[in-house]
Amino acid sequence: MRKAAVFYHDDLAGILTETDDGQFQFRYDRDYIEKFPGQYLTFSMPVNSTTYHEKYLFSFFEGLIPEGWLLDVATTHYKVKPNDRMGLLLTCCENCIGAVSIKALDGYEA
Repeated sequence: MRKAAVFYHDDLAGILTETDDGQFQFRYDRDYIEKFPGQYLTFSMPVNSTTYHEKYLFSFFEGLIPEGWLLDVATTHYKVKPNDRMGLLLTCCENCIGAVSIKALDGYEA
């Protein structure tokens, strides 16, 4: 199981989890829900206490992963397979352009 902290600017927005069976979950952080109830990451995941589930990486997070020659650089330099979407997200998206950043969490328990 791999987990990532998802930040909106400098605020922890929630936790993204890849389960052991390769599915994905996202849950907003409680403090984020209280402070920013209308500041959602994407229209498809409004801010609330729901745990969102998807068979594949959520399209919002897919959109953060580099494409084209930049993806080639990332897969070659960091030795991450192009189909390891969570690995690419964790490797390449800590300093994304825009308001959202992703940071790996080791040993995090919700």
